[in-house]
This record gives sequence, structure tokens and C-alpha cells, in this order.
Amino acid sequence: MPDSEQFDLVVLGSGSAGTKVATTCRKAGWSVAVVEARDFGGTCALRGCEPKKVFWTVAEATERARNLAPHGVAGGDALRLDWTAAQAFKHSFTDPVPENREAALRAAGIVPIHGQPRFLAPDALTVGERRLAARHVLIATGAAPAHLPIEGADLLATSDDFLLLDAMPESLVMVGGGYIAFECAHLAARAGARVTILQADDRPLAQFEPDLVARLLERTRGLGIEVALGCKASRIARQGAGFAVACENGREFQAALVVHGLGRSPSLQDLALEAGQVAVEKGRLSLDPYLRSTSNPRVFAAGDAAAQGPALTPVASHDAAVVARNMLEGCHTKPDYGVVPSAVFTIPPLASVGLTEAAARAANPDVEVRQGDMAGYQSVRRTGETAAAYKLLVAPGSGQILGAHLLGPEAPEVINVFAVAMRAGMTADALARMMTAYPTGGSNISSMLG
Repeated sequence: MPDSEQFDLVVLGSGSAGTKVATTCRKAGWSVAVVEARDFGGTCALRGCEPKKVFWTVAEATERARNLAPHGVAGGDALRLDWTAAQAFKHSFTDPVPENREAALRAAGIVPIHGQPRFLAPDALTVGERRLAARHVLIATGAAPAHLPIEGADLLATSDDFLLLDAMPESLVMVGGGYIAFECAHLAARAGARVTILQADDRPLAQFEPDLVARLLERTRGLGIEVALGCKASRIARQGAGFAVACENGREFQAALVVHGLGRSPSLQDLALEAGQVAVEKGRLSLDPYLRSTSNPRVFAAGDAAAQGPALTPVASHDAAVVARNMLEGCHTKPDYGVVPSAVFTIPPLASVGLTEAAARAANPDVEVRQGDMAGYQSVRRTGETAAAYKLLVAPGSGQILGAHLLGPEAPEVINVFAVAMRAGMTADALARMMTAYPTGGSNISSMLG
């Protein structure tokens, strides 16, 4: 084997977390390499949030035109999502990413390396025939679809596969009822597919406020999407040109494509972590409060690979800032996942920040709940959307905002305002007095809090 190449930092993964740590440490004068087993750019830019939002934008435009067809959009009721054309549009975003990301790393003085990294020792890795010696290693390899103990699980398509479809199949079954399932289902249905979501229990989108999920569920079924509750998939088999999915309750569903929608887990396979003395517990890295390996202090983790906070891109960027600071200044900084907004990009979208009502009441049974329907609000009614609502949770006495939950056209943008207010410690009354541009989604906040 050739002599080792020496680096202050070797980063495994070129997504948002890995790239941010790499560039921060390089600016501080460190020698840095970034190793990528797939295409440079990471999941969010290539196979996740960003390409999904491109499809969503086209689907939302067609949906809005259809809703407004009776009110002045000529021909809007005939519109649908043209998946093939939208796929070409999406590629205009994703195709340049790997080359641009690699070029940006090189321009920053970082060494990009293609291949599968594997630990040889606590301070050494191999990538093909190359041997890398590292003073520090960052594991930022993201996440992959979780392994499912279901007969025929190897027949499942992934969300990666879904976002790469050249044409939309006539029918799909989504196994699972979380973010991935609902987002893909709403896109597929608007591209003309017959879609079924299989949820093992009666709580789809369990991270979100049940009252608003129920409204979204009604809207989802109104699109023709079947949401089968209490249907835990037990077997997947080929059937003719498609597939059959059997459930434990005896029901069976057929489709041209079956998609994995049952969550993701840290992508740690093939890293030879044992050789690096990097401890793993129940499929997750064992990390201290500073995102550092409990068994090998040279090694840190960030983002989905760390699996400490919600699996969201802003969390990965937050982790990266924490890790870079701890590497450069010593371990004094801990991540803060206290106020993290999130959204599921269905149409309409659902967004949330802070506690659900159940969690808030567990801490204080007297929590104040402010809730209502927003379909009649000007900012909603003018879009033609009929499913829109809010639920806000306020601490009695102090007026502290404990949680905000929104369903409606501008929910993902407005939830950010609540997140800022919560981080800043604003009371509900103070936020209600905020002046906003009108009429906008943000201008609804005073009505919600009034």
C-alpha cells in the first residue's frame, strides 16, 4: 500500500454538514480532504429536499390553477402535473451540483476524493488504493432507507428511485405514513397515478399535531389517495408486471410500484467503524454531548449520520457549526435542538414548531390553546384552498409561545416567524402586535393570536 496522505481533517460525505465543516476548518488553515462514495453534493441537493421542492412547485402551481379555474383561470381545471417535463426541469437543478460542488471544494484548497471510505485504524482510512492519515475525522454520510423486516423488502423502490422516475407509473403503494410517503403520494396523485398509503397504526405523520393531520388526511383522501390505517405491510411479492403488498390484517394491495416510506437510518455501513474504534449502539453512533465519538475522540459526526436532532438539512448545518467550533476551539459547544421548525410538503403543506398539545399539557395541564379554521382568511381564500387551520399553544401567565402548528398554502414560510419569535422569547401578545405586510400569510398571525 502506498504511503499515507496526511490531513488535519478527513470528512466523510459531501452534503451540507460535511461541506460546511470542511470549508470552515480549511479557512482556519487546516489541511482537509472530503471523501464521497456517491456523487458530490449530498442527499438534500441531489436526492432529497431540493429536487422534491422543484416537483412540489410545479404540482402546487397546477393545483392552484385548478382551484381557481371557476374564478378566472381559463383552462385551469384541465391542468395536471406533467411528470416528464417536471423531471427535466428538476435535472436542470440537480445535474450541475456534483461538478460545481467538487470545483468549489478544490477552489477552497480542499482535496475531493471519490470512493468508499473505510477505517483502517482510529486515525487512518482507505479509499480504494489511497491511504489517508487523519488528525480528525468527521462522519457526515447522511442517512439511507431503514432496513425493513418484511418479506420481499428488496423489491421496494426508494424515494431516490421515485424522484428519478422518467414517467409516473399508473399506480403506487407507499409503505409507511410519514413525510416521504405523504409528499411522494401528493406528487404522484397530481401526476395521474392511483396511490395508496399503508400506515401500520392510526397515526400517520405522528410528529405533527393530530387535529391538523386529520384535516390533511381528509384533503388527501379527497384527491383520490387511499390512506389505509391499521395496515402493517408483511409481505411484498411480484405479481405480473407489478407487485402485491400483503398486510397483517389480511388486506392486499396491488400496484405498478411499491415505495419505501418507513423512515431512514444513519448511513454507516461499509465504513469499517470497528477498525476505527468508533462505537455504535443500536445502529447509531455513540456520541458525547459535543457530537464527538465516545470511543474515539478523533472522530465527530454531524447531520443525519449523527442522528441527534431532527433529520432536517438546517439541523445538519447547525451540527456542522457546532462540530467545526469544537474541533477548532476545543469541546465547549453543544447543539441546541430546542426550536426547530419543520414542514411536510403536501398540498396544502403542514408545518410545525415546538410542542404538540399533548406534550405541552403533559408539562402544564392549563396550557392555553388558540385554534381555528383559516379557509376564510383572505390570504387562503384567494388561492382556492379549502383546507387551512392553525393551533397555537401558549403558556398561561407568561404568554410564552410553546408550539405553533399550521396547515395551509403559506404554512412553511409563516412557521419560520413563529420559530424566530420562540427563539427570541417573544410573548404571544408581543408577536400579535408585530406589524406585517398585508395581505400576506404573515399578516394572519395577529388574527391567530387575537
